[in-house]
Amino acid sequence: MDDRVLDLSRQLDGTPERVFLAMTEPGQLAEWWGPAGFTTPEVSLQARVGGRYRLGMQPPEGDLFHLAGEFLVVQPPHHLVYTFLWEEPDPDDRETVVALSLVDRGGTTDLTMTQGDFATQARLELHRDGWSDSLSRLQDHLGRADGRAR
Repeated sequence: MDDRVLDLSRQLDGTPERVFLAMTEPGQLAEWWGPAGFTTPEVSLQARVGGRYRLGMQPPEGDLFHLAGEFLVVQPPHHLVYTFLWEEPDPDDRETVVALSLVDRGGTTDLTMTQGDFATQARLELHRDGWSDSLSRLQDHLGRADGRAR
């Protein structure tokens, strides 16, 4: 295992179709993306191979900042792979690749993701914290979506 690659997994309520849609539909993505306390007021994405995305993230205190990338693999509802680059990078940032896999477990979905490889361990840990919060927010979003007609 590479020490500069982030590996996470999570079991989510809902089918892979629901989870994939929450990850690729701009309105839904804006509801859960980012660490606790952050909002995502700007979401632009074209979920197709070669399509681009750009997200504006707003911390509780501080200025809006952006990340962007390109979709490399889009295979609904099981695989999503894209590049990830901060537009206002830290000197230790570099473009990484995020790979998400969704496996149907009969009403729940096993999500696995990798991202890397990072220039420093500190940047990997920052992303681990951000993804962990984001996936918790995704789980909450999926729970709220259960009560809505879709």
